[in-house]
Amino acid sequence: MRAVTWQGPKHMSVEEVPDPILKDPSDAIIRVTTTGLCGSDLHLYDPLSPFMTAGDVVGHEPMGIVEEVGAGVTNLQPGDRVVVPFNISCGECWMCQRGLQSQCETTQNREHGTGASLLGYSLLYGQVAGGQAEYLRVPLAGYGAIKVPEGPPDDRFVFLSDVLPTAWQAVEYAGVGSRDTLLVLGAGPIGDMAARIALHRDVRVIVADRVPERLARVAARGAEVINIDEAGKELADRVRELTGGRGTDAVIDAVGMEAHGSPVVEMTQKVVGMLPDAIAQPFIKKAGVDRLAALSTAFDAIRRGGTISISGVYGGAVDPIPMMQLFDKQLTLRMGQANVRRWSDDILDLLTQDEDVLGVESFATHHLPLDAAPSAYADFRDKKNGMVKVLFNP
Repeated sequence: MRAVTWQGPKHMSVEEVPDPILKDPSDAIIRVTTTGLCGSDLHLYDPLSPFMTAGDVVGHEPMGIVEEVGAGVTNLQPGDRVVVPFNISCGECWMCQRGLQSQCETTQNREHGTGASLLGYSLLYGQVAGGQAEYLRVPLAGYGAIKVPEGPPDDRFVFLSDVLPTAWQAVEYAGVGSRDTLLVLGAGPIGDMAARIALHRDVRVIVADRVPERLARVAARGAEVINIDEAGKELADRVRELTGGRGTDAVIDAVGMEAHGSPVVEMTQKVVGMLPDAIAQPFIKKAGVDRLAALSTAFDAIRRGGTISISGVYGGAVDPIPMMQLFDKQLTLRMGQANVRRWSDDILDLLTQDEDVLGVESFATHHLPLDAAPSAYADFRDKKNGMVKVLFNP
């Protein structure tokens, strides 16, 4: 089959690789019909290179048709249409039973001190072959694979793999309700979808970004927007102007460890990338290599007693955090990988309504063949051509 593979830093390639096979009775094989390109994939593209092996199949936002099931899978059969969550969880362990599927004890990667295994996401998270491919082996498919109805286009359901539950959890963790004010930092796929979900819940939403096309998308849905480069003052000051001097009730940081724009971070990652993996891996685990501008803005722009929900991924272990400011403002921080199956049933109820209330069917900006993946990674990283969300059709 054809699949998108990691071959080196900033080097993605579509290659012929062996078809997946059933390895365990709990596995299923699906024929992938649609699969997404995620901002987290860009971390593999460069910063997490020391944890990648040439030939790794990437991608963690797939959906498709069941082709084959293992003997232990009783609730799926060939021909079923399914979406596959990016985190691999069992549904039975202590963590899963408490809605913490991203910490599943069955698939935890204890040797690296990380949580549940993820599709297509490096040695740190299990080195499981990913879904930017024609076919995919789905571990623990009886619990993980989510059956969806026939009829609506893939775009109605594919975001249930990652974008929707990640954004949904971000809003849940922000703790905002009707008439509260929420600041969303970053109008990429997660920030955009979080804004849509919050607006659907009658929250006042302010979105800040630097890319005019992205701001236009969320403004069209009803959010107030701030172009950071045109604000004329510090972003937090502009937010306070819009909130009577108090700040917002909550902030979602949907940016995370986006390194480009920071010469120091980019140089650090470049140097680390040239080190042998045996040296680079522990360095990445222990170093502080994140660009913290978004998080610092969140601490500043939020009102006292507010809540910061972090959905953007950070990788530094010793990044400086202003603990005095957090304590003095009595802030609450919530964060973590999305617990997809915790939220998936509620989200699916919304997706199966006649009305496309979140605009998922028009959410993707680009539909591309799998062969376009190498150039799509580069364009997505550089925010070219109005690219916000890419879907591949193998």
